[in-house]
Amino acid sequence: TEQEDKVKARHILAKDDKEAKKLIKELEDAKDKEAKFIELAKTKSTGPSGPNGGDLGRFDKKRMVKEFSAAAFKLKKGTYTTKPVKTQFGYHLLEITSRND
Repeated sequence: TEQEDKVKARHILAKDDKEAKKLIKELEDAKDKEAKFIELAKTKSTGPSGPNGGDLGRFDKKRMVKEFSAAAFKLKKGTYTTKPVKTQFGYHLLEITSRND
């Protein structure tokens, strides 16, 4: 059987599109994007993973809502979303920290 594709990711949950775009701009301007993503997750994310630097651990496509999974599985390791991902929970920024595909 084929091994299920999984990713390990961090995310930041923003209250609205405007806030999410502002956070993406801060990331784009940062020298160390990974460190900045963790800092923003800890200080700006409204999601429960925020205090943990936004770490979601490893997951497969079925574990997250459709829009979130679709965005996560399009990204390459070490990259992040450049547009907010809207779900029923709000607006997300995603960063993929590892893949097993």
